[in-house]
Amino acid sequence: MTADMLSMIYAYTAVGVGVILAAAGMGSAIGWGLICAKTLEGIARQPEMRPALMTNMFIFAGLMESFPFIILAFAMWFLFANPFVGALESAIMAIG
Repeated sequence: MTADMLSMIYAYTAVGVGVILAAAGMGSAIGWGLICAKTLEGIARQPEMRPALMTNMFIFAGLMESFPFIILAFAMWFLFANPFVGALESAIMAIG
Protein backbone atom coordinates (compact mmCIF):
# COMPACT_ATOMS: atom_id res chain seq x y z
CA MET A 1 0.00 0.00 0.00
CA THR A 2 2.83 2.39 0.80
CA ALA A 3 4.60 1.83 -2.52
CA ASP A 4 1.32 2.30 -4.36
CA MET A 5 0.64 5.56 -2.51
CA LEU A 6 4.18 6.72 -3.16
CA SER A 7 3.90 6.07 -6.89
CA MET A 8 0.56 7.92 -6.95
CA ILE A 9 2.17 10.93 -5.26
CA TYR A 10 4.95 10.97 -7.85
CA ALA A 11 2.46 10.61 -10.71
CA TYR A 12 0.15 13.36 -9.46
CA THR A 13 3.13 15.63 -8.83
CA ALA A 14 4.40 15.08 -12.38
CA VAL A 15 0.98 15.92 -13.83
CA GLY A 16 0.70 19.00 -11.62
CA VAL A 17 4.15 20.21 -12.63
CA GLY A 18 3.25 19.74 -16.29
CA VAL A 19 0.12 21.84 -15.88
CA ILE A 20 2.04 24.52 -13.96
CA LEU A 21 4.74 24.76 -16.64
CA ALA A 22 2.17 24.85 -19.44
CA ALA A 23 0.28 27.66 -17.73
CA ALA A 24 3.50 29.62 -17.16
CA GLY A 25 4.52 29.24 -20.80
CA MET A 26 1.09 30.23 -22.07
CA GLY A 27 0.92 33.19 -19.71
CA SER A 28 4.34 34.36 -20.85
CA ALA A 29 3.36 34.10 -24.51
CA ILE A 30 0.13 36.01 -23.94
CA GLY A 31 2.04 38.65 -21.97
CA TRP A 32 4.57 39.10 -24.78
CA GLY A 33 1.75 39.48 -27.28
CA LEU A 34 -0.04 42.10 -25.21
CA ILE A 35 3.13 44.05 -24.46
CA CYS A 36 4.17 44.20 -28.12
CA ALA A 37 0.65 44.96 -29.36
CA LYS A 38 0.17 47.86 -26.95
CA THR A 39 3.63 49.23 -27.71
CA LEU A 40 2.95 49.19 -31.45
CA GLU A 41 -0.43 50.80 -30.84
CA GLY A 42 1.20 53.56 -28.80
CA ILE A 43 3.87 54.14 -31.46
CA ALA A 44 1.18 54.34 -34.13
CA ARG A 45 -0.69 56.98 -32.13
CA GLN A 46 2.36 59.03 -31.13
CA PRO A 47 5.45 58.22 -33.21
CA GLU A 48 7.56 60.74 -31.27
CA MET A 49 7.15 58.60 -28.12
CA ARG A 50 8.84 55.60 -29.75
CA PRO A 51 12.08 55.65 -27.70
CA ALA A 52 10.25 55.92 -24.37
CA LEU A 53 7.71 53.26 -25.34
CA MET A 54 10.38 50.85 -26.54
CA THR A 55 12.37 51.34 -23.32
CA ASN A 56 9.27 50.63 -21.24
CA MET A 57 8.44 47.63 -23.41
CA PHE A 58 11.83 46.03 -22.83
CA ILE A 59 11.73 46.72 -19.09
CA PHE A 60 8.28 45.19 -18.68
CA ALA A 61 9.11 42.32 -21.03
CA GLY A 62 12.17 41.49 -18.93
CA LEU A 63 10.11 41.52 -15.76
CA MET A 64 7.43 39.40 -17.38
CA GLU A 65 9.99 36.95 -18.76
CA SER A 66 11.34 36.23 -15.29
CA PHE A 67 7.98 34.71 -14.27
CA PRO A 68 8.40 31.40 -16.16
CA PHE A 69 11.89 30.95 -14.72
CA ILE A 70 10.60 31.41 -11.18
CA ILE A 71 7.83 28.91 -11.92
CA LEU A 72 10.43 26.52 -13.38
CA ALA A 73 12.40 26.70 -10.13
CA PHE A 74 9.29 25.80 -8.12
CA ALA A 75 8.50 22.98 -10.54
CA MET A 76 11.98 21.51 -10.18
CA TRP A 77 11.63 21.73 -6.40
CA PHE A 78 8.38 19.76 -6.57
CA LEU A 79 9.98 17.14 -8.83
CA PHE A 80 13.32 16.61 -7.13
CA ALA A 81 12.66 17.55 -3.49
CA ASN A 82 9.02 16.50 -3.35
CA PRO A 83 7.57 17.75 -0.05
CA PHE A 84 4.58 15.42 -0.38
CA VAL A 85 6.78 12.33 -0.08
CA GLY A 86 8.15 13.59 3.23
CA ALA A 87 4.63 14.23 4.47
CA LEU A 88 3.62 10.68 3.52
CA GLU A 89 6.63 9.23 5.33
CA SER A 90 5.80 11.29 8.43
CA ALA A 91 2.20 10.11 8.33
CA ILE A 92 3.30 6.47 8.02
CA MET A 93 5.69 6.86 10.95
CA ALA A 94 2.94 8.42 13.09
CA ILE A 95 0.50 5.60 12.32
CA GLY A 96 2.79 2.66 12.74
